[in-house]
Amino acid sequence: MNETTGDPRAAGPPVRVLLAEDQGMMRGALALLLGMEEDIEVVAQVAAGDAIVDAVRDHRPDVALLDIELPGMSGLDAAAVLRERAPDCRVLILTTFGRPGYLRRAMEAGAAGFLVKDGPVEELAAAIRRVLAGETVIDPALAAAALSAGPSPLTARERDVLNASVDGATVADIAGKLHLSESTVRNYLSSAIGKTRTRNRMEAMREARRQGWL
Repeated sequence: MNETTGDPRAAGPPVRVLLAEDQGMMRGALALLLGMEEDIEVVAQVAAGDAIVDAVRDHRPDVALLDIELPGMSGLDAAAVLRERAPDCRVLILTTFGRPGYLRRAMEAGAAGFLVKDGPVEELAAAIRRVLAGETVIDPALAAAALSAGPSPLTARERDVLNASVDGATVADIAGKLHLSESTVRNYLSSAIGKTRTRNRMEAMREARRQGWL
């Protein structure tokens, strides 16, 4: 995480923070630790991605601290929705998965920061203050990795068909879910397999997830 320069704290109301984390122990620990900062107040906690937008509307946080892998809706998808519906709420992604593809998608979704869960809470608190002040805060090692990795080779539709391939879904299942023809689905799957340099769609999905493209 980036270190702060000077002390960004000033007299005034505390920074209002929403936490979105599906692991209860982690969510509670973060809320407790951040609550010990005199200028930060955790005003809402949610365990599912599809609860984020309503919670932001109801509690009006200054900063939404979002995990990526959440039930219902990913933190990346929620960030994109918040950019449209709550542009005054700054989004900071905090995740275990420091993947270059995730960082690129977070920035495209309008996130103001991206950190991994391996730093002290003091640095997280400093990052919250910095994004509220208008800065962009990115883990420097991850930023370097993202630059060297390049953008995702997958199109939006190729990502859709790979995401729909979970739990042994058939081509017919995917076609019905995405309102596509079966031949179109096969074409997208074939293209995704080629771009990920894998042998089948399950390997393609795993590789795309490993890279942070899904």
